[in-house]
Amino acid sequence: MSEVVEIRSFSGPVMPIRSRVTINSNSQMPLRDTPPSLLLSSSSATPSPFFSAVDDIEALNINNSNMLVELNPRPQDAWLPITESRDGNAYYAAFHTLCSGIGMHGLLLPVAFTVLGWTWGIICLTLAFLWQLYTIYLLVQLHESAETGMRCSRYLQLCSATFGQKIAQSMFLFPIIDLSAGTCMLLTIVGGSDMSTFFGTLCDTICISRPLTTADWYLVFTCGTVILSQLPNLNSIACVSLMGAISSVSYYTLLWAVPVTEGRLPNISDPPMPENTQNSAVLDVVNALGIIAFAFRGHNLILEIQATMPSNEKFPSHVPMWKGVKSAYSIIAVCLFPLAIGGYWAYGHMIPKEGGMLVALYMFHGSDASRFVIELTSLLLLISTACSFPIYAMPIFDGMESLYTSRTNKPCPWWLRGIFRIMFGFLCFFLAVAISFYGTLGSLGGGFSLPLTLAVPCFMWIKIKKPEVYSPMWWLNWGLGLLGMALSGILIVAGVFAVMKTGIEVKFFKPR
Repeated sequence: MSEVVEIRSFSGPVMPIRSRVTINSNSQMPLRDTPPSLLLSSSSATPSPFFSAVDDIEALNINNSNMLVELNPRPQDAWLPITESRDGNAYYAAFHTLCSGIGMHGLLLPVAFTVLGWTWGIICLTLAFLWQLYTIYLLVQLHESAETGMRCSRYLQLCSATFGQKIAQSMFLFPIIDLSAGTCMLLTIVGGSDMSTFFGTLCDTICISRPLTTADWYLVFTCGTVILSQLPNLNSIACVSLMGAISSVSYYTLLWAVPVTEGRLPNISDPPMPENTQNSAVLDVVNALGIIAFAFRGHNLILEIQATMPSNEKFPSHVPMWKGVKSAYSIIAVCLFPLAIGGYWAYGHMIPKEGGMLVALYMFHGSDASRFVIELTSLLLLISTACSFPIYAMPIFDGMESLYTSRTNKPCPWWLRGIFRIMFGFLCFFLAVAISFYGTLGSLGGGFSLPLTLAVPCFMWIKIKKPEVYSPMWWLNWGLGLLGMALSGILIVAGVFAVMKTGIEVKFFKPR
């Protein structure tokens, strides 16, 4: 049957909206995406320039819990790559989380141990692992609300719903873009360089008369990632994420298994090396803590991954999502802890500070280890970086298409979607060639984006859930949130001080 339901909009007036009401005692109210007015400024009705939301109705008060109201919101959400497919499950969540959660930053963990030593190194790594796993749990729980029936399918949406549009755009937009686009640029640098190393080791100088330059390998890598990026949505790249996850776990395992099997290097020292000045020692400790903090990534994708799952009051999406996260991070722990402990045991203070375990493998075992193992490690790293590119680029694709759909009110055609993704891929290639030294500024960029991992989820939990003042959850989230902000500020200051002290080699359009 049909009837007119009066619903009060955000702006105040009462609007008659015709909907079909079905009486069904076993049905559940479906959870809705975040209303767009949470992402719009008060002075304009123009959608947000990044991650436009889907227009929907804020609230619907129904006294009879047995009534199922079938609403038809605007179709944009079904057109965007993050939310157009809601067929995800715990397995897909585990694949995506594992692929995005293991990266190159973890290869530097033994470097942190050279400063912190065995005891404090293991303690700090364990605490950091539990801390970031807790913030993931908060994000998974905050993704949807059974009380309001709303879903926040993107990190920026949740920030806007919590702190307001202006604060979200001014404080969190750049770090979110950096964690997606910046990571894609770094993946292009790492993947292109590793491709050059792999084919150089495989072919020596026999395959081609004129070896390709580093920029040429960046271009080859970009062409491969652009092809992978043509898959339409986040659920469709589940197999790609699975391949990336398997490759990441495999090369992490090889990187610590080879040195442990070969034995410790001679004349290495386990205790932290003494520094000349107290300032240098403090700076090294801060950098070591930063290495441990940056080893964990992918928090900016948690809400997007959960958005691919169906959800209602009876079967909320946070249940399968948390199962997938627990499975993925169990494997991540099995990768990170042996690599940190085994790498420090095998190399001690001789571990290279640039490249970490990967450079150490080539430096110390390039001659005695099997050539097949060396080439396999390089190949697995190449596959891992290529497969990680689409999942980190998906929020950018989603934002680009949302701009089109919000203005035209129709889905993005396949050819235009392909053009968007090709443009982004080659933009990453251009930036990788132009500012290949970007990786040396990782502590600065990481310091700005670190709050999204360690601090912001805690503040959002306090703002939304409103725990009782001075309760354990209140103290825990305030403490972790403030500590995360303090650590971020310290890392930024340390990064600036390190650049001022040691300098930085800036060469534009000269990739190494």
